[in-house]
Amino acid sequence: MSQHTSTTNATKVTPKNAAFDYKKYRPFAFAPMLSDRTWPSKTIEKAPIWASVDLRDGNQALIDPMTIEQKMRFFKTLVDVGFKEIEIGFPSAAQVEFDFTRKLIEENHVPDDVTLQVLVQAREHLIARTFESLKGARRAIVHVYNSTSRVQREKVYGKDKAEIKEIAVAGAKLLNEYAAKYPETEWVFQYSPESFSQTETEYAVEVCDAVCAVWQPEQGREVIINLPATVEASMPNIFADQVEYFCRHLKARKHITVSLHTHNDRGCAIAAAELGVLAGADRIEGTLLGNGERTGNMDIVVMAMNLFSQGIDPNLDFSNMSEIVQVVSESNNLPVHPRHPYVGELVFTAFSGSHQDAIKKSLDYNEKHKDQTENVWDVAYLPIDPAHIGRSYQDVVRINSQSGKGGVAYILQRNYGFNLPRWMQIDFSRVVQNQAEKVARELQNDEILQAFEDAYLQQSRFELLDYSVSNKGGAANFTGQVAMDSDTVTIEGKGNGPLSSFIDGLAQHTGKSLHIINYAEHAINPLHSQNVTGLSDDASSDNKTDANAAAYIQLNVDGEIYSGIGTCSSTVSAMLKGALSAFAQTTAKIAA
Repeated sequence: MSQHTSTTNATKVTPKNAAFDYKKYRPFAFAPMLSDRTWPSKTIEKAPIWASVDLRDGNQALIDPMTIEQKMRFFKTLVDVGFKEIEIGFPSAAQVEFDFTRKLIEENHVPDDVTLQVLVQAREHLIARTFESLKGARRAIVHVYNSTSRVQREKVYGKDKAEIKEIAVAGAKLLNEYAAKYPETEWVFQYSPESFSQTETEYAVEVCDAVCAVWQPEQGREVIINLPATVEASMPNIFADQVEYFCRHLKARKHITVSLHTHNDRGCAIAAAELGVLAGADRIEGTLLGNGERTGNMDIVVMAMNLFSQGIDPNLDFSNMSEIVQVVSESNNLPVHPRHPYVGELVFTAFSGSHQDAIKKSLDYNEKHKDQTENVWDVAYLPIDPAHIGRSYQDVVRINSQSGKGGVAYILQRNYGFNLPRWMQIDFSRVVQNQAEKVARELQNDEILQAFEDAYLQQSRFELLDYSVSNKGGAANFTGQVAMDSDTVTIEGKGNGPLSSFIDGLAQHTGKSLHIINYAEHAINPLHSQNVTGLSDDASSDNKTDANAAAYIQLNVDGEIYSGIGTCSSTVSAMLKGALSAFAQTTAKIAA
């Protein structure tokens, strides 16, 4: 057995249900002896050859197999993505498969740089029908297979190793024979020892050596040996050992292409394929989004995007990911999980408050240091730039009761131009959290804006009507009218500026202790201001700007902290309104 580290639980738990019996299973029995494995010290530096099997392996696993029209749409999508080898079906198994193959060839749908691949069992009448379907193709891969695993040998076919090997050899000879009948086509031969992962690795080598002896790749015949984990039955590191052992011992290794076809029964199909490439494989078969028998095939989208995220050209173009996913989903009639890597609706979305905050800070940092980032993507919680696959930052942050100040602040800044200081973020996040808990669902952007306006911008009981500020002897003197409930009151105060003099007057009128704790302001882009109510001109001041201004005020009112926001085309009016907004929170608290 291979020298793999094993672990055992210190405490054994006996399941209450006797039917859940782990004793029926045995440790994986087909790991080769490979104490000097080399794949762990290697890295992937280039993309493998990709082969899509969506139209065959994926299609056969559908409740309702694709029509010819659906297959054609899918085929064109695969070509657009950049696949050069596409397994289009099993033309000897059904008339629709045969007809689709003929349609592609006769109607010239196959680009010159794309090779069709078809699957066939190692049986003569099926092989004959397969070559008939491919008549006139410029170049084609004929993929023949037979199962070599111990369980299939003993329990399905009732044959010994020699008899199973003879089936493979006979199939290889038939491919030679029938290819000779169609010399106008450039033929590539592919053989799969089906269930390779559950076959004794040395025996798999023996069978494939026998097949290669018939095809003689060293004489120029293009040959692919495909190693399927038809059923994933081991950890991916063991599969990598099997692949490395195979590559070391196959006699014709340097003359052939070694391909892998992993399934996802243990949830490790992608990991097994990636480790298999480290172990020496040249080519990967899989499907878009992983559709296939049982738990599915290896997901080429994810593996290719994994390479992309490491700065490796995947040689496939997923820049229009949304349209690709739509074609795949509609053709397979299968939904896409919202957490599916790279393509799910929620994978570039952050609900967690700490995640939202980190994303916002990373994006802000990159924006401020454009000249220093060397155009390298480095954002917390986002492994790739969503824009590279046709997504936008509008999908990045969504808000529910678990969200924090960073996500809320990001939405207000991105959509509406409000750049909340940290203390204001904390204050408003409580408002949003209460609202999300009240409705018990995710909040939409317009609902967040409405909560923002209700809390700070639409204090109908308090309104700054008119004011003037004069300077005398180095001090500012404020005089103005403020609507409080149904009354209009005159506010007079002194200070070192408009804001402090207004606060002084407000304190005198109300008899409360008022102190400014924090203050911030910024201009609001006119493109944003049109989306927000409460932004208005103020005729009482000459201090106007081309863009609306936002002012954030935090007050200490009789020992309690309150935050407010004011907006106006006048920066002075904005900060006075902000102070009034903060003061209005005191009466709102009393009313509550």
